[in-house]
Amino acid sequence: MSTSKKVVVITGASQGIGACLVEAFRALGHQVVATSRSIKESSDPDILTVAGDIADPHTAERVISAAVARFGRVDTLINNAGIFLAKPFTGYSQADYAQVVATNMSGFFHISQLAIGEMEKHGSGHVVSVTTSLVDHAIDGVPSVLASLTKGGINAATRSLAIEYAKRGIRVNAVSPGIIKTPMHAEETHQALGNLHPMGHMGEIDDVVQAILYLDSANFVTGEILHVDGGQSAGH
Repeated sequence: MSTSKKVVVITGASQGIGACLVEAFRALGHQVVATSRSIKESSDPDILTVAGDIADPHTAERVISAAVARFGRVDTLINNAGIFLAKPFTGYSQADYAQVVATNMSGFFHISQLAIGEMEKHGSGHVVSVTTSLVDHAIDGVPSVLASLTKGGINAATRSLAIEYAKRGIRVNAVSPGIIKTPMHAEETHQALGNLHPMGHMGEIDDVVQAILYLDSANFVTGEILHVDGGQSAGH
């Protein structure tokens, strides 16, 4: 068991932002615990993969237990997993509501609680969550009530946890992206989606990755909601 390297737990780690975060933290020499429903095993001894649905509390238990058993501790948790369903408010079904709340909010709650419990044992740690700038800047034509309800809750919880744990050596932050160029957005939609940002283009995955890396290294920053949204949250 090695305890000489930082141990980083990343949810939603099989593709997009999550997969790039795994690469970025490994490039820094850190050990990574990567989880998602479709995660595949890694041949890298410093990457531990745990398959599971983050909406299931048992997944959180398995991920944190595996991290401690393999690497001895948890130093950073990145709550990247999340889902976005764009429907008119009256069009959401009970199943839609349950799915989004379970993944976005319950997924954040259970693994953060367990990770912070481990961080307390060492008197240090960092939790950073990926939310959305739609919380602060709703866009006509982009219905986003469930995203705002759940990710807005995480923003509020981020500030609350930051104050609760400030004197215990544990920092809590969030990155609030605009629309990021990931495989979920077809290329033919990029121009229209880019026009929703004052800067006139979508963000890149690396923009979010670099923001998270900054927060993880910024030892005097806590309770911060860092907007990476091309100016969306500032105005239109």
